[in-house]
Amino acid sequence: MSYIRQLLVAVLFTSIVSEFNSSKQQYTNTWAVYISGGAGEARRIARKHGFINLGRVFDDGCYYYFKHKRVSKRSVNPHQMRHRRLEKEPKVKWLEQQVVKSRQKRAFSVPSDPLYHKQWYLNNAIPNDLNVLSAWKRGYTGEGIVVSILDDGIEKNHPDLAKNYDPKASFDINDDDPDPQPRYNFNDENRHGTRCAGEVAAVANNLCGVGVAYNAKIGGVRMLDGEITDVVEARSLSLNPQHIHIYSASWGPEDNGQTVEGPAVLASQAFLRGITKGRGGLGSIFVWASGNGGFQYDDCNCDGYTNSIYTLSVGSTTQLGNVPWYSEACSSTLTTTYSSGTRLEKQIVTTDLRLRCTEKHTGTSASAPLAAGIIALALEANPTLTWRDMQHLVVRASKPLHLKAGDWTKNGVGRKVSHHYGYGLLDAGLLVDLATKWLTVNPQRECSIDISKSPQVISDKLVIKKYVDPCSQTKKYIRSLEHVVVRLSLSYTRRGDLRIALTSPSGTYSKLVDVRPYDTSSHGYRDWTFMSVHCWDEDPKGIWMLEIENKGSSTNTGVLSYFKLLLYGTDENMMTRRTKDTVISHCINWNEDGVCEECQGNFVIFGRLCLVTCPPHYYNVSRILNKTMSGVRRNFTVDTCAPCHPSCYSCDGYSVNNCLTCPPFSNYDEKQQSCSLPVYPRHFGRSERNDQMDGLHKIVVVAILIGAPVALICGVTSLSWLILRLSRRQTVMVTTSVAGASETTQLHVQHDTSDEGTGSSETESTYFITRFDQRLDH
Repeated sequence: MSYIRQLLVAVLFTSIVSEFNSSKQQYTNTWAVYISGGAGEARRIARKHGFINLGRVFDDGCYYYFKHKRVSKRSVNPHQMRHRRLEKEPKVKWLEQQVVKSRQKRAFSVPSDPLYHKQWYLNNAIPNDLNVLSAWKRGYTGEGIVVSILDDGIEKNHPDLAKNYDPKASFDINDDDPDPQPRYNFNDENRHGTRCAGEVAAVANNLCGVGVAYNAKIGGVRMLDGEITDVVEARSLSLNPQHIHIYSASWGPEDNGQTVEGPAVLASQAFLRGITKGRGGLGSIFVWASGNGGFQYDDCNCDGYTNSIYTLSVGSTTQLGNVPWYSEACSSTLTTTYSSGTRLEKQIVTTDLRLRCTEKHTGTSASAPLAAGIIALALEANPTLTWRDMQHLVVRASKPLHLKAGDWTKNGVGRKVSHHYGYGLLDAGLLVDLATKWLTVNPQRECSIDISKSPQVISDKLVIKKYVDPCSQTKKYIRSLEHVVVRLSLSYTRRGDLRIALTSPSGTYSKLVDVRPYDTSSHGYRDWTFMSVHCWDEDPKGIWMLEIENKGSSTNTGVLSYFKLLLYGTDENMMTRRTKDTVISHCINWNEDGVCEECQGNFVIFGRLCLVTCPPHYYNVSRILNKTMSGVRRNFTVDTCAPCHPSCYSCDGYSVNNCLTCPPFSNYDEKQQSCSLPVYPRHFGRSERNDQMDGLHKIVVVAILIGAPVALICGVTSLSWLILRLSRRQTVMVTTSVAGASETTQLHVQHDTSDEGTGSSETESTYFITRFDQRLDH
C-alpha cells in the first residue's frame, strides 16, 4: 500500500513538472500599452511609473512600447506590481508584458551537393522553369517596386545588393537602430536574410546570380537575431507601409509537428492595418514561406501566419517536380516555386554572407523570396493591383505542369489544386500578362455562419452537415469565394490523432489538418482558425460538411464546443469575368515633373500612368488641358483620377459624404452618410501558450484535490509508524547519497533489544526511498 501511495505521488509530481516546463515563458522588461489621449499622455504615464517610452508601435495608432530598466530583462515570472499600477491608469485601455517567442528561420542544412553555377529555375535550362525570361523580355525587371526581407538582417554592402539597397525599407528592430547589417559569428548563422534578398533583387551582370526583380529596391529588417516578441513582429510587419510594397517572410513558429501558434494581438493588428492602409489603401502584400516541418509531419494550417487570409503562402517543389522532404502540406498554400530536393537535384543560387555567393540555398525559405520577386514584376506591370487582386492573379498564373503529388484534384470551377502545391508552379510571364489586363476585384465581403454552438462528442468520427445560403438578401452576399475559414474549439485527449476536413457544396475536399504523430497535446484546438483556398471562385451556396476523425487510439475522447464557418469573397461571378486587352496604356505627354498630362483613347490619367479606370480610393474627374495644335491654342477635356476622402474605399467625389463603399473594418453610417473609422478586431483566437497555462492551472487544481487526501493519509500513517518505533526505543540514522539524476536515501533502523524468543540480536534492516532530483529544470 505504501508503494502505491508513493507511486501515485510520483506520477502526479511528474505531470505537474512536465506541464510547467511545457508552458514556461520568458518575460521581458518591455510592455505594449494602449493609451488614449495621444503621445503627451503616453509620456506622462511612462514618467510617472518609471518607464521609458520607446514610441508608438504603429505610426498612427494608440499602441505604445514601454521599457523598464529596473525590471529583469528575462524572467520566468511576470512583473505583477508594475503591470497593475499601469493597469489602474484611466487612459490605459490594454497592456501586455512582452514575452520572448520561439521563431525558426526556415532554412535547412542539407547533405553536401556539387556546386551548380547556373540558375536552372530562371534560364530555361529545364522545360518548366518559372518563366521569368518572358517577363524580362517585356521589360519588367521590378523597377519602382520595393521589397523588404523580414529576417536576421541584410548585408547591405554586398556587391550584388548595394546598388539596389533601400535604407527606407530597412531597420534593425533587435538593436533599435536603422542599420540592418547582420551580426557575424564563426558559423555565419545570420546569413538567412542576405540569401533571401539576393533571390529577389541581386543586380544583373555582377558577382553572383541575378535576382528575379533585379531592378527592384531591396531592404531588410533585422528582427530574428534577438528577443522576438509581439511588438518586434508588429514593428517589422508595419515598417514604412507607404514605401514598401512587398514584405517577404521565411520564418514562423517551430516546425516541430507539435506547435499550434499564430500572431498575437499586435502582429495581428499589423496585418490588418497593412492590408487596409498599406500602399495607399491598396494593401501591403505579405509573402510567407509555408514551413519546413514536413519531416516532422507538421501541418502549415497549425501556423497562424502562413494560414492567414492576409498572407500569400508559398510552398516548394524540387528540380524534378517532387514534393521536398521538408515541405508541409495544407489547404492554405496558394502557389509554389522551386527550391532544394535530394542530393541529385540542384539548389538555389544567391548572395551569401561576407560578400560571397552560394549555390546551396534551401527549404521553403528559398521559395518565398522567388515568389516575392515575381510579384514585384507584376506590380511593376500594374501598380494599382490590390492585395486581393494579387491573390486572384496568383491562382490563375499557377499551373500543375509536372509537379508530382497524389492528391491533385479539380475543384468546383475546374482548377486543379493540391495540398502540397496549392494551384501549382507560379508562372512569371503569365502573372505579368494577367496584371496588365486585370480589373480591380469588387470589395471583399465576409459572411459568418454559426454552424454548431452546442457540445458534440467526438468518438471515431463526427460529421456535421449544414445548408448555407451565404448572407443572401444582404450586403454581405457572396457569389464567388476566395478564402474559406473554419473557426472551432474542441477538446481531445491526443490532438495529433485528429484529421479534420471540410467539403464544399461543389464537392471540393480541403484537409484542414492531418494526423501529426508528434503532437501529443491534450489541449485540443481553442478558438483556432483553419483556412482553405481550394474553393477559390466557387459558389458557396449549398451543403457544407465538416468531418472530424480519430486516426489514433480507440480510447481517445473529446468534445467539439463550437464550429463557425467564415466565407470571404465577392458578389461578382468571377468565372464569367473577361479580362481586358489592357488596363494600362502609354502616356502621350508628360509635364516636367514626369506626371502624365494626356493619355490616348479613353484611358484616364493616374500619376505617371494611364488606366482604363481609377483604382480604389480615387474617382474620375474631368479637367481642362490647354494645348497648341497646328499653331493654335485649344482647350481639351481630359479625365484624371483624383483622391477620395481618406475614409472612402470608392467614391464619386472628394467629400466625406461621397463614399460609395467603405474600406475593410469600416461601416457605412446611414445617418451621417459617411464611412466610420476602421475598428480592427483585437484578437483572432487563443494562443497555445494561454491554453497551456489554463492546462497548468487545471493540473494544479486536480493535484491539490487528489494530493491533499493522499498527503494526509501518508502523514497519519507515517506518524503512527514513528510513534510505534519510538515506543520500541529504536535509533534512527538517515544517510543520503546522490547518484545521477535521483537521490537515494537509506533509512537504517537498529534495535536495542534482543529477541526474547531466541536471545539473539536483531540484524540491521535497510529501507530504500527514491526521490526526484530537486535540481530538475522547472
